[in-house]
Amino acid sequence: MYKTVVDNTPLIKVSSAKHEANYSVNGSLMNPLEAFYASLAACAAVYAKKACKELGIQAGGIEIDCKPFSGPGGPLSLARFRSEVRFPAEFTAEQKAKILDSIAHCAVKEIVIDGANIDFQVAEV
Repeated sequence: MYKTVVDNTPLIKVSSAKHEANYSVNGSLMNPLEAFYASLAACAAVYAKKACKELGIQAGGIEIDCKPFSGPGGPLSLARFRSEVRFPAEFTAEQKAKILDSIAHCAVKEIVIDGANIDFQVAEV
Protein backbone atom coordinates (compact mmCIF):
# COMPACT_ATOMS: atom_id res chain seq x y z
CA MET A 1 0.00 0.00 0.00
CA TYR A 2 1.17 3.52 -0.77
CA LYS A 3 0.18 6.57 1.24
CA THR A 4 0.58 10.32 0.94
CA VAL A 5 -0.76 13.20 3.00
CA VAL A 6 -1.42 16.40 1.04
CA ASP A 7 -0.12 19.56 2.65
CA ASN A 8 0.45 23.16 1.54
CA THR A 9 4.10 22.73 0.50
CA PRO A 10 5.33 21.95 -3.03
CA LEU A 11 6.63 18.59 -1.76
CA ILE A 12 4.86 15.26 -2.09
CA LYS A 13 5.98 12.35 0.08
CA VAL A 14 4.72 8.88 -0.73
CA SER A 15 5.47 6.04 1.65
CA SER A 16 5.06 2.30 1.62
CA ALA A 17 5.80 -0.26 4.29
CA LYS A 18 9.52 -0.21 3.40
CA HIS A 19 10.31 3.01 1.52
CA GLU A 20 9.57 6.67 0.98
CA ALA A 21 9.68 8.57 -2.32
CA ASN A 22 9.76 12.34 -2.60
CA TYR A 23 8.39 14.42 -5.47
CA SER A 24 7.55 18.07 -6.00
CA VAL A 25 5.31 20.31 -8.03
CA ASN A 26 7.81 23.20 -8.26
CA GLY A 27 10.71 21.55 -10.13
CA SER A 28 12.94 21.05 -7.08
CA LEU A 29 12.46 17.27 -7.37
CA MET A 30 10.97 15.00 -10.01
CA ASN A 31 7.24 15.31 -10.42
CA PRO A 32 5.22 12.06 -10.54
CA LEU A 33 5.17 11.97 -14.37
CA GLU A 34 8.95 12.34 -14.51
CA ALA A 35 9.23 9.63 -11.86
CA PHE A 36 7.07 7.36 -14.02
CA TYR A 37 9.50 7.83 -16.92
CA ALA A 38 12.39 7.25 -14.51
CA SER A 39 10.77 4.01 -13.35
CA LEU A 40 10.74 2.79 -16.97
CA ALA A 41 14.47 3.56 -17.20
CA ALA A 42 15.14 1.87 -13.86
CA CYS A 43 13.16 -1.17 -14.94
CA ALA A 44 15.32 -1.41 -18.07
CA ALA A 45 18.41 -1.44 -15.85
CA VAL A 46 16.94 -4.11 -13.57
CA TYR A 47 16.20 -6.36 -16.54
CA ALA A 48 19.67 -5.74 -18.02
CA LYS A 49 21.22 -6.80 -14.72
CA LYS A 50 19.00 -9.90 -14.53
CA ALA A 51 19.97 -10.89 -18.07
CA CYS A 52 23.66 -10.43 -17.31
CA LYS A 53 23.33 -12.57 -14.21
CA GLU A 54 21.66 -15.33 -16.27
CA LEU A 55 24.45 -15.05 -18.84
CA GLY A 56 27.10 -15.18 -16.11
CA ILE A 57 28.62 -11.82 -17.10
CA GLN A 58 29.14 -8.52 -15.34
CA ALA A 59 26.62 -5.76 -16.08
CA GLY A 60 29.05 -2.93 -15.36
CA GLY A 61 29.43 -0.37 -18.12
CA ILE A 62 26.05 -0.82 -19.79
CA GLU A 63 24.51 2.61 -20.41
CA ILE A 64 20.78 3.07 -21.00
CA ASP A 65 19.36 6.37 -22.20
CA CYS A 66 15.57 6.66 -22.22
CA LYS A 67 13.45 9.30 -23.87
CA PRO A 68 9.68 9.78 -23.82
CA PHE A 69 8.00 11.20 -26.92
CA SER A 70 4.72 13.06 -26.58
CA GLY A 71 1.68 12.02 -28.54
CA PRO A 72 -0.95 14.14 -30.24
CA GLY A 73 -2.32 15.15 -26.82
CA GLY A 74 0.87 17.07 -25.96
CA PRO A 75 3.31 16.56 -23.08
CA LEU A 76 0.81 14.62 -20.99
CA SER A 77 0.36 11.92 -23.62
CA LEU A 78 3.00 9.29 -24.30
CA ALA A 79 3.22 8.05 -27.88
CA ARG A 80 6.64 6.40 -27.78
CA PHE A 81 9.33 5.60 -25.25
CA ARG A 82 12.76 4.91 -26.69
CA SER A 83 15.52 3.12 -24.78
CA GLU A 84 19.00 3.30 -26.30
CA VAL A 85 21.54 0.85 -24.91
CA ARG A 86 25.33 1.07 -25.21
CA PHE A 87 27.44 -1.94 -24.29
CA PRO A 88 31.08 -2.26 -23.31
CA ALA A 89 33.30 -3.53 -26.15
CA GLU A 90 33.66 -7.03 -24.66
CA PHE A 91 29.97 -7.93 -25.03
CA THR A 92 29.23 -10.35 -27.86
CA ALA A 93 26.40 -9.87 -30.35
CA GLU A 94 24.55 -12.80 -28.74
CA GLN A 95 24.87 -11.33 -25.24
CA LYS A 96 23.69 -7.94 -26.48
CA ALA A 97 20.66 -9.50 -28.18
CA LYS A 98 19.66 -11.37 -25.00
CA ILE A 99 20.02 -8.27 -22.86
CA LEU A 100 18.05 -6.12 -25.32
CA ASP A 101 15.28 -8.74 -25.39
CA SER A 102 15.18 -8.79 -21.60
CA ILE A 103 14.96 -4.99 -21.43
CA ALA A 104 12.12 -5.07 -23.96
CA HIS A 105 10.08 -7.17 -21.51
CA CYS A 106 10.56 -5.16 -18.31
CA ALA A 107 7.62 -5.42 -15.92
CA VAL A 108 6.81 -1.68 -15.81
CA LYS A 109 6.64 -1.52 -19.61
CA GLU A 110 4.43 -4.63 -19.70
CA ILE A 111 2.02 -3.01 -17.23
CA VAL A 112 1.85 0.09 -19.43
CA ILE A 113 1.14 -2.02 -22.50
CA ASP A 114 -1.65 -3.85 -20.68
CA GLY A 115 -2.78 -0.63 -18.97
CA ALA A 116 -6.11 -0.43 -20.75
CA ASN A 117 -7.18 -3.35 -18.59
CA ILE A 118 -6.41 -1.63 -15.29
CA ASP A 119 -9.45 -0.72 -13.23
CA PHE A 120 -8.45 2.57 -11.57
CA GLN A 121 -10.80 3.52 -8.75
CA VAL A 122 -11.03 6.69 -6.66
CA ALA A 123 -13.34 6.68 -3.65
CA GLU A 124 -13.96 8.63 -0.47
CA VAL A 125 -13.58 6.53 2.67
